[in-house]
Amino acid sequence: MDMQKQVVILGGGVAGMTAAHELMERGFRVTVYEFKGIPGGKARSIPKKGTGTGRRADLPGEHGFRFFPGFYRHVPDTMKRIPFGQNANGVFDNLVYATRTATLRDNLPMVVSLDNFPRNLTDMKLMLRSLFDNNMGLTLSDIDNLVHKTWQMLTSCDERKTEEYEKVPWWQFVNAEQQTEAFQHFMTAATRVLVAAKSREASAKTIGNVFAQLCVDLMTPGVGDDRLLNGPTNDVWIEPWLNYLREGGVEYHMNAEVKQIHCENGEITGVTISQNGQEFIAQGDYYVSALPVEIMAQKLTDEMLLADPTLHYIKQLASSVAWMNGIQYFLTEDLPVVHGHLLFMDAPWALTAVSQAQFWPDFPMSQFGDGHVKGILSVDVSDWETPGVLYGKTAMECTAEEIKNEVWEQMKRSINQNGDLLRDEMLHDWFLDPDIQFENPAGQVETNLEPLLVNKAGTWDQRPDSYTQIRNFFLASDYVRTNTDLATMEGANEAARRAVNSILNRAGSNAEPCEIFTMYEPDLFAIFRHHDRKRFNEGLPWDGKFF
Repeated sequence: MDMQKQVVILGGGVAGMTAAHELMERGFRVTVYEFKGIPGGKARSIPKKGTGTGRRADLPGEHGFRFFPGFYRHVPDTMKRIPFGQNANGVFDNLVYATRTATLRDNLPMVVSLDNFPRNLTDMKLMLRSLFDNNMGLTLSDIDNLVHKTWQMLTSCDERKTEEYEKVPWWQFVNAEQQTEAFQHFMTAATRVLVAAKSREASAKTIGNVFAQLCVDLMTPGVGDDRLLNGPTNDVWIEPWLNYLREGGVEYHMNAEVKQIHCENGEITGVTISQNGQEFIAQGDYYVSALPVEIMAQKLTDEMLLADPTLHYIKQLASSVAWMNGIQYFLTEDLPVVHGHLLFMDAPWALTAVSQAQFWPDFPMSQFGDGHVKGILSVDVSDWETPGVLYGKTAMECTAEEIKNEVWEQMKRSINQNGDLLRDEMLHDWFLDPDIQFENPAGQVETNLEPLLVNKAGTWDQRPDSYTQIRNFFLASDYVRTNTDLATMEGANEAARRAVNSILNRAGSNAEPCEIFTMYEPDLFAIFRHHDRKRFNEGLPWDGKFF
């Protein structure tokens, strides 16, 4: 054990907390510096201050709703090691399955599909119906093409994915230009609402892996595509996690801004931190940056770049970001709609939503706000650059009030195809992610403090490993090369584990390394991938066979 080794972690989101967790359990002394006044980074829930009356809690806002796909392995593993009451599996037991997804269109009725393997005859009928009655207007040729490309992704080896598929956009990989307009609309909308990516730019490797894995999970008994938390994120995950870390000796500081990273003679000598109006230099044996890519790019100094020229790539990656932020609507009536997520396929701003009250049995809505709230629609806005339907402006050009009105209108146009479900008089209050800043005189959007990395085609070579050429400096954030290969909580967790393993290696520690899980490699297709690896090594194209 390395009891005398001190690690300084910059950033207290999922990556920073994961790194602290793994280091703490291996005997290191750990200090975390988090910029926000709430722990958890992008994963945090954010109370709308001043809305709670009569001893009720403030209304629960979010950066964006939490979503835990079935293929997540690193995050659930960590959750199982965070104590929570009498839960046998700790915080992990606070995950609940959503069973349905609703696809909504502006001029067509809602289509509900299954989110897990059929468990009864009703589920089986629903799955079969959703395959053929999807309101997408796809032809048999469109569907055949998509099935073929999914099969290609499932049966291709990793080497081919990295060397070939990563360099082409998903749009090109699925031959979208040769398909119908309905197929093109489906591809555009699906990638926007799922990962805030543009299908014409995003890597085929990244999008294809995730899409294929979701399909496999859907067809696998005991695995579901969609899990959510059974309460506000901070209550049922982040705060218990922070308590566990602090009880284990981790020092976690909030409202602490990283001002400058000091590098001399090829190693980090300290970090200037600003906290509560005071500046000081934090020092340790090792330093882990769990800062987002756009922030890390700003903190790179000439000395750091001289010590490790490959860090230049982080500056290039910083431009590969998009906006995906949340807005919550607090309703006087509960509106479950469906037991899972809502996909607004025709919404110009690429909306996805979940009606949360149905998943929070131990957090009745009556305990929030002024007691009049009965339901919460938590919405993610994934396209901030397309004109809306009310004002003809992009979300980036709108005021906060206009964003609220525009998102509400776009939802109504789709949800109300199924009846007068979403009505103006139901809206009691709302909350827009405070990362969206309105600092200009016009009151319009000024900036987004936390954009989302998008894996554009050809950018894998720009992404760094968890270790650097600076002996005591490591990277733990979702832009690091990982098996997850997606800017998610899962990617951040895996990156942090890799950073910790790199520290163990550099420190010569005999502690057990963090487990790194494989991703997107279903055992069912192993023989096909083995066959394709032989073909790839021989310079031959994929053929989808196993001999």
